[in-house]
Amino acid sequence: MSVTTEVVIVGAGIVGAACAYELAKEKISVTIVDSSGVGTGATAAGMGHIVAMDDSEAQFALTRCSQKLWEELREQYPDTVEYQQSGTIWVAADEAEMAEVQRKHEYYAQRGIASEILDAKALEEAEPSLRRPLAGGLLVPGDAVVYPPCAAMFLVEKALELGAQIHTDKTIVSIGNGKAVLRDGTSISAKVIVNAAGQFAPKLTPGIDIRPRKGHLVITERYPAKIHHQLVELGYLKSAHSTTADSVAFNLQPRKTGQVLIGSSRQYAREDSKVDGDILATMLRRAFAYVPDLVGLSAIRVWTGFRAATPDKLPLIGPWPGDPSVFLAAGHEGLGITTSLATGRLIADHYLGRKSEIPSGPYLPSRQQEAFGHA
Repeated sequence: MSVTTEVVIVGAGIVGAACAYELAKEKISVTIVDSSGVGTGATAAGMGHIVAMDDSEAQFALTRCSQKLWEELREQYPDTVEYQQSGTIWVAADEAEMAEVQRKHEYYAQRGIASEILDAKALEEAEPSLRRPLAGGLLVPGDAVVYPPCAAMFLVEKALELGAQIHTDKTIVSIGNGKAVLRDGTSISAKVIVNAAGQFAPKLTPGIDIRPRKGHLVITERYPAKIHHQLVELGYLKSAHSTTADSVAFNLQPRKTGQVLIGSSRQYAREDSKVDGDILATMLRRAFAYVPDLVGLSAIRVWTGFRAATPDKLPLIGPWPGDPSVFLAAGHEGLGITTSLATGRLIADHYLGRKSEIPSGPYLPSRQQEAFGHA
């Protein structure tokens, strides 16, 4: 059987959903195909932190652009998306980390993002459950959180309202030369196939450098509010920068349900999804060290997921040089939820040949070919 559409999107996670939404808004016929369902895989394993990050100018541009797009849609979200602008507090344990607070504050101010430096007393007032003493922190009130699986479903439903189609429980086994072939033998012809398959993207587009990075999360029972902001230790940045060693960092998220989501860990070269007892224990000890009251809470679920990571920590967004009919939208690592909407906008820009709001060059997949001398 053969089917024809303008664009096929491989993957109904948050990135694929955002691509479908942005393309469908432009009256482009879109077909989404996923082997399981909407918002599964890495999307279901994410924290849903909508945050502007400053590891590099390219990372900042993509996260800030996407953050604005999330804000623009806020009046349309159903309750299930659980969008809330709880803000982020980057917690500083000592004076050395307070120097990083000052740097981040100045960086954000230069780029129009409001933030407030908290001294030890102000931090205690904002988050009484944090241990004492701590040096202070940086409050970024505009940051938000969402519940990722339902956010992905919202975007898919918006795309369907605009005319997109979706096929779940269907596995695409190959893409290229304007065709996506399903395991059942169905062939879908399209001008462009968007590979938004996350950690599995290299199986469909050989030659791209994306590697899975395992992470653990814990969620508690519902309790009266223990924390009020997304809390992240400044040491998290060091953890996120590591590309080889296992690492953990204090990262807590308040949920609208009254639950607390506890992260985070990073592991390379782990292929199984089993919970690693040692890394989990280390992660929880880190969380307890910052919020001692967590020790008394009951956890109802522990799970793992795999982030799709690139060597330079930027996603691959745009045409793949090896085949002009293939676009990539993968490799977002721990920022897939945040950057999904900007990724979808960039994919639509590439397809339509229009200028993007932010420079698209840093995310082009061609940089990987150049890095390996294949350009």
